[in-house]
Amino acid sequence: MDPEARAALGDIGRKGLWENNTALVQLLGLCPLLAVSTSVVNAVSLALATVLVMALASGAVAALRTLIPHEIRIPVFILIIAALVTCLDLAFNAWLHSLYLVLGIFIPLIVTNCIVLARVEAFAAKNSPLAAAWDGAAMGVGLLWVLALLGGARELIGSGTLFAGIDMIIPGARPLHLLGEEYHGLLIAILPPGAFILLGLMIAARNAWVARAQPAHPTDTHTADAPAAA
Repeated sequence: MDPEARAALGDIGRKGLWENNTALVQLLGLCPLLAVSTSVVNAVSLALATVLVMALASGAVAALRTLIPHEIRIPVFILIIAALVTCLDLAFNAWLHSLYLVLGIFIPLIVTNCIVLARVEAFAAKNSPLAAAWDGAAMGVGLLWVLALLGGARELIGSGTLFAGIDMIIPGARPLHLLGEEYHGLLIAILPPGAFILLGLMIAARNAWVARAQPAHPTDTHTADAPAAA
């Protein structure tokens, strides 16, 4: 792979993970973001499913973009996404049935998640399959780390544990009681208001980080000090 292609893929990854993060910058897909982030296991499981769908759907659309008539592109995009989500939904039901029951309707709702359709329409339909699949994966991983952090914070504050429900994926595994068995938790953290508060704090922290990282622009004093024109 030539240096220009590597640089382009690196730029795509950086935008997906941080600069154009779907959750903290674009604020897309807030319904599943806030609804399933009550624990790390739930949040990461749905995020991984979304990553897989976004990568595969973006690659498929990019590969077929010249064959799809422009007038019906949106229905075709949704059909491709729906087919992938259906396969994923059946796989969860077959191999991770307990987790499937917990996540419930949010797996099929990946079809209507505006994050997936937005990237397919904005990027995959105009780029190569490799770049499109990488963009979908990067955007999905950007959502993944936000969901993992939000789910971890809500679970830890709300119940004092991490990885509750891990036995649904790894039989026999037990959650971590980081704040002790006596900790009763802060209920608001696992309720919808707690999700909004913590997500708002994460957005504020990211904005503050970005503002702090930007180079300062010193005031140009030459104009002020210059003598007035006669």
